[in-house]
Amino acid sequence: MMTNRITSLFNIKYPIIQAGMIWNSGWRLASAASNAGILGLIGAGSMYPDVFRDHIKKCKAATDQPFGVNVPMLYPNIKEIMDIIVEEEVKIVFTSAGNPKTWTKWLQDQGITVVHVVSSVKFALKAQAAGVDAIVAEGFEAGGHNGRDETTTLTLIPMVKEQLDIPLIAAGGIATGKAMLACMVLGADGVQVGSRFVASEESSAHQAFKQVVVDAKEGDTQLTLKELAPVRLVKNKFYNDLQELYKTSPTPEQLKELLGRARSKRGMFEGDLEEGELEIGQIAGLIHDVQPVAKIVETMVAEFETAKDQIAAL
Repeated sequence: MMTNRITSLFNIKYPIIQAGMIWNSGWRLASAASNAGILGLIGAGSMYPDVFRDHIKKCKAATDQPFGVNVPMLYPNIKEIMDIIVEEEVKIVFTSAGNPKTWTKWLQDQGITVVHVVSSVKFALKAQAAGVDAIVAEGFEAGGHNGRDETTTLTLIPMVKEQLDIPLIAAGGIATGKAMLACMVLGADGVQVGSRFVASEESSAHQAFKQVVVDAKEGDTQLTLKELAPVRLVKNKFYNDLQELYKTSPTPEQLKELLGRARSKRGMFEGDLEEGELEIGQIAGLIHDVQPVAKIVETMVAEFETAKDQIAAL
């Protein structure tokens, strides 16, 4: 067991958070992560309120360990989602994609621990000023929606650490124990892992998408759609169509028209590998198999300890 500011904050065994990812992180993944000694998160961003409530109930039935939820604050039914969190007595909320001032105090007044996800020093300081309990600083290696500044994890973590007083969680490009150790050496108190848990047996991703992650090589993902909201995607037919459209200097409206609705669901949840939006991090190039969550955590922790011992012996 490792004890530090993050394990103490969440009452978990290891300072690892399973990221709340749309279409990938339902109750099965979150409960398996929590049962493995880390913090599991349900991704609310792809759930209608009634579905979200159902996932919370099922997660509570599947684990007696702490778990939380991730809520993008641009969610259209945000008040309903927040009310469900309180009604179902969820005690940990990770917020993202919005102003942390809006909900932090309201949630904390209900006895909830609040963590906010940022991609820059500026927003880390704003989140700290808003009173959040911890920060996730995510480098642009990460999959899904991302920072506009394209700051890598290796540079972002020490820059945020230099100016932050509250606990810091590193994210973006972390799938191994060695990467976890590197982030903690740079100043992080813990790590948030997304892509590695997409390729887990308990993830709600479509099997075909999991195979794409396993097959991915270096250079197979790209950050795009910066005019709307930057997102890292696997290069497929949809991505290529997007690049063709970019040659015409499209307006944001034209980009939105091509993007359409529910394209991420189509790709990651339904397994349309041609027309779907396939969000995954650069670290997919190091993910070579689909494993149970418990095995992924066990491997990461063992590698972390071995690497730490090797460094100590230098």
